[in-house]
Amino acid sequence: MIKILANDGIDPIGKALLEQAGFVVDTETVPQDKLIEALQNYDGLTVRSATKVRQDVIDACPNLKLIGRGGVGMDNIDVDYARSKGVAVVNTPAASSLSVAELVFAHLFTGIRFLQDSNRKMPVEGATQFNNLKKAYAKGIELRGKTMGIIGFGRIGRETATLALGLGMNVLAYDLFPYDGTITLNFQGDLKLDIPVRTVSLEEVITKSDFISLHTPFADKPILGKAEFDSMKAGVGVVNCSRGGTIDEAALIDALDSGKLAFAGLDVYDNEPTPLAAILHHPKISLTPHIGASTNEAQERIGTELAELIIAHFKN
Repeated sequence: MIKILANDGIDPIGKALLEQAGFVVDTETVPQDKLIEALQNYDGLTVRSATKVRQDVIDACPNLKLIGRGGVGMDNIDVDYARSKGVAVVNTPAASSLSVAELVFAHLFTGIRFLQDSNRKMPVEGATQFNNLKKAYAKGIELRGKTMGIIGFGRIGRETATLALGLGMNVLAYDLFPYDGTITLNFQGDLKLDIPVRTVSLEEVITKSDFISLHTPFADKPILGKAEFDSMKAGVGVVNCSRGGTIDEAALIDALDSGKLAFAGLDVYDNEPTPLAAILHHPKISLTPHIGASTNEAQERIGTELAELIIAHFKN
């Protein structure tokens, strides 16, 4: 009987599919320092972003035949090493794309209408300073007609572009692998519209965009730092729903304080799960706790796809 440890959880639909196929699935989270011991009793392991599966875990668990990542990035898994040891590694790169892209725009809408700050101040000052707050937040802007810069044009980057185009924005995208194709907008009924999109240089995205959204894997050094912020137009909004470490947080705070950047929206941080206080309390930063893929619909898709990948692997 094949046993799977879903250490960071799995949607009930995925769990049910695995159990219907004859697998035993445990969903109780094992702490990282107890993981090797626990895995001696399992054939497969599924994780999200919390659990780390490094070389020491792989070496100590020769019984492990599969590692599944519910989501896109696999920075928390030593993928090449696992595969070199005959351990299959699978993930679900497409399942969460829409949820992450929608969160990007939640941060954008929040930033352009000062919601992150007004939601803090209205409960405290709303009863006595209503008109003053009304004046303070009266200079919002619209997204339509503005230029959306997308750094990283994989599945999530393209989904972000789709939403931007649907809102009437222009799109500038950069990726290590050039793209020259179309983005399809789907409307009610059978109406579809194909819009040509091609990638440009990173410099062009940074210097010409009104808003910039990051959609890259983990990087050895920040993609956006002081030099990049200095190159941007004044009043740009920056959103990061990809990976912590891709933005220099100290440079970000300086750019916000100086007025170079209008706002930032962050779902990921350098120091998770304990982000810097300067980030958490900044009035120009919209904050979420790494929930890009955390919608009911995305979790169902992730669970279903992950279960199907696991079943297919062990049946073959």
